[in-house]
Amino acid sequence: MRFTHPDGTTVHLAYCTNVHPAETLEGVLAQLAAHCEPVRRRLGVDRLGVGLWLAADAVRALTASPAAVGELRGELERRGLEVVTLNGFPYSGFGGRHVKHRVYQPDWTHPERLAHTLALAGLLARLLPDDAAGGTISTLPLAWRTGFDAAAAARARTALTELAAGLDRLHDQTGRSIQVAVEPEPGCVVETTADAARWLAGLPAGRIGVCLDTCHLATSFEDPATALAGLDRAGIAVTKVQISAALHAADPADAAVRAALAAFDEPRFLHQTRARHQGRLLGTDDLGPALAPPPPASSAQDPATRTGTGGTGGPGAGAEEGPLPRSVPWRSHFHVPLTSPPSPPLSSTLDVTTAAVGLLLDTPAAAVHHLEVETYTWQALPAGARPTTDAALADGIAAELAFARDLLTGLGLKEQP
Repeated sequence: MRFTHPDGTTVHLAYCTNVHPAETLEGVLAQLAAHCEPVRRRLGVDRLGVGLWLAADAVRALTASPAAVGELRGELERRGLEVVTLNGFPYSGFGGRHVKHRVYQPDWTHPERLAHTLALAGLLARLLPDDAAGGTISTLPLAWRTGFDAAAAARARTALTELAAGLDRLHDQTGRSIQVAVEPEPGCVVETTADAARWLAGLPAGRIGVCLDTCHLATSFEDPATALAGLDRAGIAVTKVQISAALHAADPADAAVRAALAAFDEPRFLHQTRARHQGRLLGTDDLGPALAPPPPASSAQDPATRTGTGGTGGPGAGAEEGPLPRSVPWRSHFHVPLTSPPSPPLSSTLDVTTAAVGLLLDTPAAAVHHLEVETYTWQALPAGARPTTDAALADGIAAELAFARDLLTGLGLKEQP
């Protein structure tokens, strides 16, 4: 969907197709008919944006065959779909039964990541609608933090520099401007917007920016206004926003709250869990360790004296290791549906989501033009909350997009026909 900002520019709204991942080109083409077009029809719109996730095998098939790219673009047009943004974070295997840490491989220290991202950029340049100003690709926050030493940091920095140069060449060849957006995520080298500002300093701002995932922002207890002001001072642009919400537990000291959280502890994805205590961000790498019984008082370490687990990629990379105090709220990296929050005693961080979007778009000039609803965890929800049919999933995704549409129009944007 497209919206006109009061400044006259176009703001694009899409949803990310990693919610129904396919590893092959044939699978991608099938999901457009089975999932994406039904969502569009439920919304009653003629044109729906989709943020495609293209796995490595699908990318290889498309880059090897110009005809295949034409087939994909033609299928998008026939289904009333358009693509201005890609999710370049997962490389492959996102539909597996046990993704966890594998989602970060290959990271930005490996040449495969650079080659894959440049291939995505070349494909996006060919998939963009003729009237689109440019495209964006979100990517992982360099690497998972552990084992990320000075040599790894140097390799990642070199890769990002080569990426910017490759995007310049693509622009010269095609006239299409593609930006790559690094996506801060808990537990990674770039966990917070402050980490992003440090890591991206000195890189070409017109080519590499930040993807602000509002679930990740909330999980790390970042205040949206403070986070965005910090990026602005550093001259780092927010080039893409993923509209998402995290799982919030106000009183983890309550056994009923912990029992409710345990229903979200599932084997497929990582659910990094965080608490802010005495000004320090504390965390565990998954929800299960956060729920484990605390160690005896005699062996527990005071939060103020713990050593961070962030590796050597730079100060502030990663939260300090738990166990998490139960006297303060917890947040977990679980993308809960925007319109289907968990039942009490749990809630979501939707207030952080709406605040962040408002700060970026309730402005004289739009600060971001690509927004993407990204709830990929529908099938990882507790059994009673997950959709059991394709139709129910389409209903849920359409409801989220309708919520996002209302959010944008409430900020003064006008939906385009």
